[in-house]
Formats: sequence, structure tokens, C-alpha cells
Amino acid sequence: MDEELNVTHLTLDWYTEVNKYRYVFFFIMFILYSLIICTNSTILYLIWIHKNLHEPMYIFIAALLLNSVLYSTTIYPKLLIDFLSEKQVTTYSACLFQFFMFYTLVCSEFLLLAAMAYDRYVAICKPLEYQTIMRKTTVSIFLVVAWLVPACHVAVFAIASAEAKLCDSNIKGIFCNNAVYTLQCEISRLITIFGVVALLDLSILPMLFIVFTYTKVFIVSHRSCKEIRKKAAETCLPHLLILISYSAFFVYDISIARVKSDFPKTTRIIMTLQIMLYQPLLNPFIYGLKMKEISKHLNKLLSQANIIPCIKT
Repeated sequence: MDEELNVTHLTLDWYTEVNKYRYVFFFIMFILYSLIICTNSTILYLIWIHKNLHEPMYIFIAALLLNSVLYSTTIYPKLLIDFLSEKQVTTYSACLFQFFMFYTLVCSEFLLLAAMAYDRYVAICKPLEYQTIMRKTTVSIFLVVAWLVPACHVAVFAIASAEAKLCDSNIKGIFCNNAVYTLQCEISRLITIFGVVALLDLSILPMLFIVFTYTKVFIVSHRSCKEIRKKAAETCLPHLLILISYSAFFVYDISIARVKSDFPKTTRIIMTLQIMLYQPLLNPFIYGLKMKEISKHLNKLLSQANIIPCIKT
């Protein structure tokens, strides 16, 4: 068993690989972070100001985009500061807070996608009951559950990790994700057992529910008229694209957190950066261009600002 250390600060070990080009990386990451904030905020703004977008589907999309902004803000500001700092250090408590925020927001996306799948199921399979089922109260409950349940689950890991003994002060990554477990002398039984529960509750079950729900939707729409099939394709395909990319993201994160020293550090950094970039950038482009009503309002906004010529919707 490794010797316990009295750790006051943690070191992030990624910096030595990018030190030579740190200002280039800072500029690139700053541009990307700005792009993430601007694109997601623009779609959020459109949903906020247009009353015809105050429907359950668009409210869930807004929640998903808000998640992208918060998720990016959990990571990018600290990363940008580290690029300009001589030493890349953090406290264990700050690391656990970043860990808590990151995984709360990550896991809440699966529940939001499940809520969106249910909304599409009711809209297409039970259209006459839609207004009765998807009331404001129902939407509010879904949103609260989507954020509160992951927060409670992840809080257990954060609290258990805070009590753990540390045998290392070097984080093998660019931010505090699952790699915090490699700092601990021994991973507690609570974290191991509850990890299985959380994986089931927050990812596997929602994913199975989404797949089952969309299967039902496509079966019903296939048996219906052309207009229903078109509606299903327009509203469900963007959600499925997000689900596929997000599932890949989730597997990716777990994989790179579990791989140890036999994995090249530079490759690990590149893989982690991809996780940070793809999802927050993908959401606004998929929903902004593929959702007809949002695309229509986005087209008007950009035309009024004389940014680009009208886009066909």
C-alpha cells in the first residue's frame, strides 16, 4: 500500500507537454470558449424572447444549451489561467468542486435527453393528450429531477473523496475528472458500489429509455401519414444525433480516466480536449440549423444584423 501524503496542493501534469506553445494554445482555447458561449447563448436568447418557442421541446433544448455553457465554464476559465501560469496547481477542495460540477452537468444531460424523448413520444404517439400531459408543472418537475438527481449522486462521490487518504498529488489530466481517484491510496467500497448504482441510474437506464421511446416513435410515425413521418424526422433526429455523440463522449471520458501510464500523455491530452470541445459546440449547431422554428428565428436575427444572407429553412 502507498504511503499517505499530507497534500495541500495538486499539480496538473499536462503542462510540460504544451509549455513551448502555451500562448498559441491559450489563443485557440480562448476563441473556442468564446464561440461556445456565443453560439449557445444566441439560441438560448432566441428561445427566451420568442413566445412560440415557449413549448416543452424548446424549453428542454434551452436547458441542454444552458448545461453546455455551465459545463464549459466549469473547465475553460481555469484552463486558460493555467496556460498563462508558471505552475499549474489547484487545491484538493477546488478540484473536488470542479469534479462535482462537471459530472453533475454531464449526467444531467442524459436525463434531459430522456425528458426530450418522452416529450416527442407524447407529441407524436399521443397528440390529443399532449397539452394535458406536458403541462408547465410536468416540465418543471422534469427539469428539477434532471439537475437535482445527478447533483445528489455526484455529491456522494465528492464527499467520499474528500474523506479519502491521498497518496499522490499529481493529476494525470488537464482538469479534475475521474482522474481524482488515482490520487487516493485506496478507492473506498462506497465509491465502487455507488459508482455502479450511479452508472445505472444516470446513464444506462436513461439511455435504454431513450432508445425504447424513439423506437416506439418511429414505429408509430412509419405507420402514419407522410406529415407525421416528416415531423418525427425533423424533431427526433437532432436529439438522436446528440444522444449518439454524448454516449461516445461518456464512454470516452470513462476510458481515458481508467487508462494509466501505458497511455501516451500527449494523446491523453488530445483526447480530453476533444471531449471538452465537441459537445458544447455541437449542440447549438444541431439545434440552430436542424430545428425549423429555431432556424427561422436565427435566420431573421442574422439577417437583421447583416451578418450573413438568409439561410434556407
